[in-house]
Amino acid sequence: MRPRPADTMPRQGTVPGGYQYSLKLDGFRALAFVLDDGQVFLQSRNRRDLAPEFPGIAAYLGANLPPGIVLDGELCAYREGRVSFTDLLRSHRERERAGVPVSYIAFDLLALPGHDLRGRPLRERWELLGAALEGTGPPLQRVLATDDEDTAREWFDALRAAGVEGLVAKAWNSAYRPGGTWSWRKIRHSDTQDALLVGVFGPPGRPHAALVRLPDGRTLRTAPRLTGAQAREVAELTAGRVAADPVDDPEHGPVRPLAEPLPPVELLLIKGRQDTARFVRVRNADEPPPDAPPGDSTALAPDEVAGADEDGAP
Repeated sequence: MRPRPADTMPRQGTVPGGYQYSLKLDGFRALAFVLDDGQVFLQSRNRRDLAPEFPGIAAYLGANLPPGIVLDGELCAYREGRVSFTDLLRSHRERERAGVPVSYIAFDLLALPGHDLRGRPLRERWELLGAALEGTGPPLQRVLATDDEDTAREWFDALRAAGVEGLVAKAWNSAYRPGGTWSWRKIRHSDTQDALLVGVFGPPGRPHAALVRLPDGRTLRTAPRLTGAQAREVAELTAGRVAADPVDDPEHGPVRPLAEPLPPVELLLIKGRQDTARFVRVRNADEPPPDAPPGDSTALAPDEVAGADEDGAP
């Protein structure tokens, strides 16, 4: 079950039963199955078993949880008090040598021995998860969660320095269903960012995305798709200035570069494992342009282009 992105935190009272607000952590999403023989299968999003790469987690779950239990959660590594996704990519031996701890942060309970809980509401699953983890401790713990809006907003602001990506708002009455769902919404940290419009994707008269260059030199493709009003705004701005034939960019496919001078635009830069650039507006002509990096901004060399699609990771 995967949350869909939201720009702002949903308010209590907007869905029947209200919301639970929990931390959004940057790690490896994994279902934890404790099998009849005590072995543990840590199933990744692509159904690969992560247990051999995290033997300490698997051993702890197998020794402390009953066969037949199924958890949903996140494998998270920590360095110097911060969540560190980069350290998850290292081998088990490298993490051990560097003294990098890893935890399994559980946020849902899908089954107890002999009982499939997926059809039950989250509120019930959450209470059962707390009971199931009673008496356990690190490296296994339940995610930090609340139903108080003010507390959730404090966490959102205060825990960013600890590497927390944002929050996930989940309807308390939601059953557990595979795939994306509007019952779960993820709210990630974002920053308004100036950029230069480098190119457009799609027909010049109705582009569906923009290629933008940030002041630090990175080049991103905007996501999600431009709205009708945004597409018209970009089309009017770039009329007669885009290349007649698209350039086949190795990262993003056919893109129509713009001729100099490059117009300034405003983005919502959503921080994450891969930053996402969400188009906001074309900046006014009398506004000072953002600092432009040196070099030919119409050149789309492979080592200059970094993609940022809408995040489907947990």
